[in-house]
Amino acid sequence: MSYEMEQALDAAYVMPTFGRSPVEFVHGDGMRLTDSEGREYLDFLAGIGVCSLGHGHPALMQALEAQVPKLLHVSNYFYVEHRGAVAALLSKLANNDVAGAYRLAQAIRTGDEAKLAAAAKPAAGEEVWQTFFANSGAEANECSMKLARLYAKRAGNGGNTIVCLRGGFHGRTLETLAATMQDRLQDSFRPLPGGFVACTPNDVDELRQIFGALGSEICAVMIEPIQGESGVHPLDAVFVQAAADLVHGVGGVLISDEVQAGVFRCGAPFAIQLTGVEADIMSLAKGIAGGVPMGACVARAEIAGVFRPGDHGTTFGGSCLAVAAAEAVLCELVLGGYAERAREVGAYLAERLATLPHVTEVRGAGLMRGCDLDEAVGDAHDVVARALEAGAVINATGAHTLRFLPPLICTNDDVDALVRVLEGVL
Repeated sequence: MSYEMEQALDAAYVMPTFGRSPVEFVHGDGMRLTDSEGREYLDFLAGIGVCSLGHGHPALMQALEAQVPKLLHVSNYFYVEHRGAVAALLSKLANNDVAGAYRLAQAIRTGDEAKLAAAAKPAAGEEVWQTFFANSGAEANECSMKLARLYAKRAGNGGNTIVCLRGGFHGRTLETLAATMQDRLQDSFRPLPGGFVACTPNDVDELRQIFGALGSEICAVMIEPIQGESGVHPLDAVFVQAAADLVHGVGGVLISDEVQAGVFRCGAPFAIQLTGVEADIMSLAKGIAGGVPMGACVARAEIAGVFRPGDHGTTFGGSCLAVAAAEAVLCELVLGGYAERAREVGAYLAERLATLPHVTEVRGAGLMRGCDLDEAVGDAHDVVARALEAGAVINATGAHTLRFLPPLICTNDDVDALVRVLEGVL
């Protein structure tokens, strides 16, 4: 079908919830995308941080080709091949046990059950984390919030208020939108569900005031270690530690929304680990399955154990196809040393972005970067459009901020190619 026909049908029959760029991508290979006219583009968006192994990666393609002829879906009433292995691997990563995750990934790849059982066994003092598999980041966050409230209720704490941060983004369902403290996103959909209180990021004094006023009414603090949609703004380690101490002091939990910043993107298995603070519940999605829709809520077993059959559920979450994809992606990320690559190439990306004309600040970690532009440039969305014309796919989160979320296979040479485009565009 021609691009013109696709554009016409889309305009007529697809709900107008997105403003689309005038291009239709039909093929991808590594860091490159090809449109319907045969033109190539350098991809520094990765489907909004989703395609962590780029496009057409052999590990993911082989897993999908092997799974599709077998089974796509059977539901959560039954055991599903690969699901337990993925959950065990997430438990190792939640403990930041990179060496243990490496041994487990090797065992998963070889299919040696004796080695798999030994590698999956928790090390001395290692905590078990359990996973609920969903389909998206919003669903993972819904599960995280439900679990936090249920944990408080069944622990006898009684609190149901969740403290969230201004500028955060947790999804577009009504509940996750209520947790997203941005008026521009909320105003059209009020009234929203209650039980949420806003705090300014990195303002420890305000956070203490909230806890002083509400105390045990609070069941959770929900953060993004790096706020992506607001323009890539990291939280201070001091603030994250204060959030953990305060919420634990009232018997609540710390939820880390890792949907965008997690799964090795920022140079660690999960971005909160960069602060030295441990979460109690983490929400995952985007890069976890390399493009196959998937989300996950990962929680300490003590907390996850309050769920009973019927408390939560999903039809498609943890499907045969999704967990096969996630197993392939996570094993490749662990075995391929992508945490180190994200740190090294991400540092180079930040360094090169800082040299560009009109760039006033560069923020982020690993391969999640944002940069602010001065007033002379005009609207950052126009910069995105000009970059697309010049053959690079990037993103703007606001009038003066560009965001970069390349695949984790990105190299320094790819960064240099991007900077050459941006030099011309800016």
